[in-house]
Amino acid sequence: MTINLLEPAKAALLIFVAAILQVTIFNEIDILGGYPDVVLLTLVAIALLRGSIYGAACGFFAGLLVDTATLATLGVTSLLLTIAGYWIGRYGETTGRDRLHAPFVSVAVATVLVQIGALILHYMLGDEVSARTVLVGALPAKVGLNLLLTLPVYALTRRVLALASPPETATEVRLLGQ
Repeated sequence: MTINLLEPAKAALLIFVAAILQVTIFNEIDILGGYPDVVLLTLVAIALLRGSIYGAACGFFAGLLVDTATLATLGVTSLLLTIAGYWIGRYGETTGRDRLHAPFVSVAVATVLVQIGALILHYMLGDEVSARTVLVGALPAKVGLNLLLTLPVYALTRRVLALASPPETATEVRLLGQ
């Protein structure tokens, strides 16, 4: 087994570029009350392609970058994206990541759950949040925009990570006691 140090650097660079684009460009776009979340799209692609450990690590890194760049409450986005990256990575490991619908299902579910999680966390922190604005006003547009950008972001991420070796997966499950 050889350790490829180029693969984590490529994933970190993808997350860094996505975070910078999100904070500078995409947060300013307002289409039907929502904006695309390129950081989440990139995280979904990396987690599906590389697994739960990469997903969780990249989610934490992306959240930390976004929270620092926007001067938001430090750790909220990191927590949400770490959990999202881990579970999307698990979905990719346990279900066929080569299936055509996997990125679209992951993006739709992750977008909804991250928004609901952000709403709950901000409420628990005592921030003023409007569930109607988040769930009715912005969420449908955000899901739609994310689904429109899923294929290009997934294809770009897959191409950038293609030179790295494929992730190791278990070919056989052995039950304890056998």
